Amino acid sequence: MAYQPPHYVVQVSDSADELKTNADIINPFDDVTIRRAFIGKVYSILTFQLVTTLGLIFLFVFCTPLKTWVLLNSWFTIALFPSLLILILMLACCEGPRRKVPHNFFLLFLFTLVQGTLLGAVSVYYHANEVMWSIGGTALVTLVFTLFAFQTKIDFTYFSPSGLSCLLLLMIYGLICLFLRSYWLNLIYASLGTLLFSVYLVVNTHLMLGRSRQYSLNPEEYVFAALNLYLDIVNIFIFFLHLIASLTWPHPSR
Repeated sequence: MAYQPPHYVVQVSDSADELKTNADIINPFDDVTIRRAFIGKVYSILTFQLVTTLGLIFLFVFCTPLKTWVLLNSWFTIALFPSLLILILMLACCEGPRRKVPHNFFLLFLFTLVQGTLLGAVSVYYHANEVMWSIGGTALVTLVFTLFAFQTKIDFTYFSPSGLSCLLLLMIYGLICLFLRSYWLNLIYASLGTLLFSVYLVVNTHLMLGRSRQYSLNPEEYVFAALNLYLDIVNIFIFFLHLIASLTWPHPSR
């Protein structure tokens, strides 16, 4: 009998919706065990980051010699920005180090130390009670919006494209506030920033939960997911701190 080569059937589809449906079928997050393990890793890493950051902030705010040194050496705060930017780019853009153990944990730990040190150095320029109120407000906002993200059926990842435009507008508005020292402009700026990153927290939570039909994370991207949530919370804290400080400024009507 002559040899018969195996036959293969190839289905070609011009429909983008059909391709997307097929991709959704093999989504690894459809497996409940994989999704729960992923969420557990993300929140374990995030908890470690937040505890480390809080410890560094308390150290800078309540250790008087360190606080005085930072106030007298402003170059220290400025010097932390390039290091932080390099680490963010490495974690966000370099897929290899971000996924490879233990390189990803080392980079994330280093990033958390630099970010926590920077937040601590910035916090010394505010009163201790303002910092504590900001920490409490950030914790409350984070808890409320995280619970909301877990409960709501609305897919907030559709907000991502328009969210980038809002972020650019907020940056432009922030530059205006630098030159126009206005009580109301600063108050509105801080409020809008807090709201924007609170929405981003919901977006990134939904991305982690696999709720999106447009965007998806690989189960190995737990470091990237934790980084996104951590940066959202850090930005909420920064804007909350700015908001509390703005409220303590002398009101124009007084």
